[in-house]
Amino acid sequence: MEESIQSTTGKLHPKEHMKCHLYWTVLVGLLFCLATVLTAEEVPVRHHEGLVHGFLVLRTPDGETLANGDLIQVARGEQVTATLVFHFKDGSVQEETSVYSQRRTFRLLTNHMVRKGPSFKNPMDVSIDVRSGQVTVRYADDGGKAKVETAHLALPADLSNGLLFTMLKNIQPGTPKLKVSMLAATPKPRLVKLAITQVGEEPFTVAGSSRKATHYVVKFELGGLTGVVAPLLNKQPPDVHVWILGGEAPAFVKSEGPLYAGGPIWRVELASPVWPATGADATQGTAQHKAP
Repeated sequence: MEESIQSTTGKLHPKEHMKCHLYWTVLVGLLFCLATVLTAEEVPVRHHEGLVHGFLVLRTPDGETLANGDLIQVARGEQVTATLVFHFKDGSVQEETSVYSQRRTFRLLTNHMVRKGPSFKNPMDVSIDVRSGQVTVRYADDGGKAKVETAHLALPADLSNGLLFTMLKNIQPGTPKLKVSMLAATPKPRLVKLAITQVGEEPFTVAGSSRKATHYVVKFELGGLTGVVAPLLNKQPPDVHVWILGGEAPAFVKSEGPLYAGGPIWRVELASPVWPATGADATQGTAQHKAP
């Protein structure tokens, strides 16, 4: 009888109030999860990463060699540590170490990038801890004075720093477009979106054998007022082009674009070992040179 009177007066019984509160709690939780899914396009793991030591070369678009590179990657269970380092001819160094998990989707855990030497106008040291949201940027301004920028950000699950090539190897074939996040240090840390588009396949050869690589274009979306003004002031970052060999074991083939904000267009390619000529090779080469 008491429940009926409270219902007709517009008041909820304590049990009904508890049910209503639980309903809204669950609904808000579901909406939050849905919003997270819609704003973070995580890349599913189709190919697990493992032990790797690859050789790379950094060149200008004209083919001039600037630096030699090493990609060293170690997997321990579902966690991978990957270090990409370029040693420049002028003594400059760029080294980036990324730790990420590969359980169902690729998720960055930490990223540390160091860039120093005459090839870089502004040396920089950037540390990202995704779980705590802590970002620290150490850099030198135009006058050479050391400065530090720190920020505590809500970093998204699809953060791609140090993971872009790995993500591209795992994109489902036929996916027309994908967006992931990246933290850019300019030097103030800020989140931007990378719009990834597949533009087709292009042929290349390996030791005379014909192959085809999928060509991806990565466009920076700055967002907000900056994104509107940047193209007008010629400040829009140039696109990055990446070529990935598909199949059962996808592989990075080549990329062209800036390595850092405001940087020049550089090309990253796979490098092949070159062995010194042996005695037999030198003799054969001399004989061939003397032959009529």
